[in-house]
Amino acid sequence: MHSSFALLAAVLSVAHAQTRSDKRGLVFVPNKKTPEDNTIWVRDGSDLTWYYNYDPTPSPAFADKSQSDFEFVPMLWGSIDDTSFLDSVNKLIDGGRNISHVLTFNEPDGSTQNGGSNVAPSKAAQVWVDNIIPLTEKGIKAGLPTCTGGEGGIPWLQQFLGNCSQLISTDGNQKNCSYDFVGIHWYGNFEGLASHLGEYAAAYVILYYLLKQSMINELINSWLCSFPNKTQWITEYNLDNQDLTATQEFFNTSAEYFDRLDSVARYSYFGSFRSRDSNVGPNAVMLNNDGQLTDIGSWYLGSTATGVKPQSGPAARSQVDVLLAITLVFVGSVLLI
Repeated sequence: MHSSFALLAAVLSVAHAQTRSDKRGLVFVPNKKTPEDNTIWVRDGSDLTWYYNYDPTPSPAFADKSQSDFEFVPMLWGSIDDTSFLDSVNKLIDGGRNISHVLTFNEPDGSTQNGGSNVAPSKAAQVWVDNIIPLTEKGIKAGLPTCTGGEGGIPWLQQFLGNCSQLISTDGNQKNCSYDFVGIHWYGNFEGLASHLGEYAAAYVILYYLLKQSMINELINSWLCSFPNKTQWITEYNLDNQDLTATQEFFNTSAEYFDRLDSVARYSYFGSFRSRDSNVGPNAVMLNNDGQLTDIGSWYLGSTATGVKPQSGPAARSQVDVLLAITLVFVGSVLLI
């Protein structure tokens, strides 16, 4: 298994990085200090066709973009106690915006300290029933909650789907909560990424539901429900905290892999920020410290390599200036002795 993944990675990395793809989207995480960066993603010739911003409403930076120009996908990020997400999406629809897909729950199995929404499966199920099911009844496609790439992801989904089924089922009328695509996050090497996608494509999820009978108050039954035949959206991925060569090889191999897979409907590389602002390592970014597109950034937008190093720019120069100043002070003090 390991050798087959290694061979696949080697073959795919030979392909030209500047391939174009309408599957690519933007994880929009703007920096208020550098608003000029926002226009980079929608410049003429950009490959990006859609974006999300972890919120239920579009970003002001793209307010002038229609859904056909740059599709906005609302996200229900975490736990809520009302129907505010449903209300927000309905308001967008009533205002003329054609919302066709929604994302749900950002890493609910993860801690808030690490960027997760940390939502219990039972609570998420209630939020889904109140906010997502009314949207799916309108024909909007909903993504299954997007868990972390850790071992707890699929068990969390098992429990969530079981809890959701309990909420909408009645005596003698068993129902399942339906979804249209599977959201996936991954941080790590390509071999792990390909394996993780395979787990979701072939996984069988055990769903538990509660049956009530005249002489039995609670009976837990289970059956198997599979993820096959559901498309995948990889809404965050990267090889974090690695050297530049390894990071670029991962990008090229994974992008080519996603473009070849019919099961992958959309993907969005997490790295639309400057190197100094990165929480996934200084090399895993699409912009250098001057806001110029790196090779990865340019490739992702469907163009050719720029030769711009991720860590180049003001931050890199300031570090050199500090070292130079320290050196001069040291030399001066020595001469005065």
